[in-house]
Amino acid sequence: MYVRRSAAALAAAAVIGTAAATPAVAADSSPSPSPSVTIPAGLYGDADPTYDGVWRQSLALIAQNRMELEPAAEAIDWLTGQQCTNGAFAAFRAAPSKACDAKVMVDTNSTAIAVQGLAAVGEHDTEVAKAVTWLKSVQNKDGGWGYTPGGASDANSTSVVIGALNAVGTDPAEVRKDGKSPYDALLKLALPCAKGGAFAYQPDKKGKLSANADATAAAVVGALGQGMLTARAGDKAEAACADGSPLSPRQAAANGAAYLGKALDKDGHLRSALAGAEDQPDYGNTADAVVALAVQGGESAAQKPLRWLEKNAVTWAKQSGPAAYAQLILAADAAGADPRDFGGTNLVEQLNATGPAPQKAADKAADKQEEDDNSFGAWWYIGVFLVVGIGIGFLLSGRNKGGRQ
Repeated sequence: MYVRRSAAALAAAAVIGTAAATPAVAADSSPSPSPSVTIPAGLYGDADPTYDGVWRQSLALIAQNRMELEPAAEAIDWLTGQQCTNGAFAAFRAAPSKACDAKVMVDTNSTAIAVQGLAAVGEHDTEVAKAVTWLKSVQNKDGGWGYTPGGASDANSTSVVIGALNAVGTDPAEVRKDGKSPYDALLKLALPCAKGGAFAYQPDKKGKLSANADATAAAVVGALGQGMLTARAGDKAEAACADGSPLSPRQAAANGAAYLGKALDKDGHLRSALAGAEDQPDYGNTADAVVALAVQGGESAAQKPLRWLEKNAVTWAKQSGPAAYAQLILAADAAGADPRDFGGTNLVEQLNATGPAPQKAADKAADKQEEDDNSFGAWWYIGVFLVVGIGIGFLLSGRNKGGRQ
């Protein structure tokens, strides 16, 4: 659901000071073949994690959770170790033992996706609560979020934070700044039906809104109050565009889905919108569009792009790594396909192979039961020996008393 940029492009943005407008990295279409940093133990993928470490790790945990797998402890520990003491996350910290300072570029996207990843695995309420508190503290006056604190609100960042709020059971409509909720921020970025009903990423310098398929896929899910962890196919509904006054979040989502449906109607996939990019399919954005269409209109609404992904996207995922596999898993799961047989490929197996092996949830439950049983058994034996010991003690005491009489 989030604009994918190469590591080189993101690095250039950081150098020239435009990182505040840089959306999150989902699946890098050109991962670095020679990482500039050592790949830490517990991290999924072997590409340079500088710009997407927390993002791809969180997506991997979310996808495994959706497949009823228990992520490896070292994978979870890696993610929690990336958190700053104020609750925020940066895209990647090579030296997590060092306290975060002003030079650490924390951002809303990494923090919000980490919330969803940790909410998926459970038992990390403290870390999750700190991250959510930080997100609330950097909410903009229009109710939304920018990529970095203080940056102008954008559809992608606002939507990923909505997903984080939903993952912890918080109603996004109740999270307000100056009376504005995240939905108010999204609706300001919604285009009328005469312009397709899409969402813009942000207004341009003149305040003009331009349709953006990537932002639209994110905003459809966000406007419905869902996120990557919780996205599920909705009831069958026609994604017809209709203007309203006032426009409701649900209708804005339907309008956005109508835009995506038309964009996908010809070829079954979306095309890269990055400046200077070749005219080529955008696999990740197409996967996100599948999720958006399924959430808005039910599984049937997403079948055409889903089938295209089954035929064409596996090679892309193999080249791109864990985030790409996770995106395809989430798309397949939302649209009613089997991620373990996606165009003949077991996406779950491929994802798991990029990092620490997870455990089936059922296996974990069995292990815990065995542990409990063993613990009970040990205490039972201790109890028996105590009783026997007490009995012997009384017996010896009685004999000693008898000897003194």
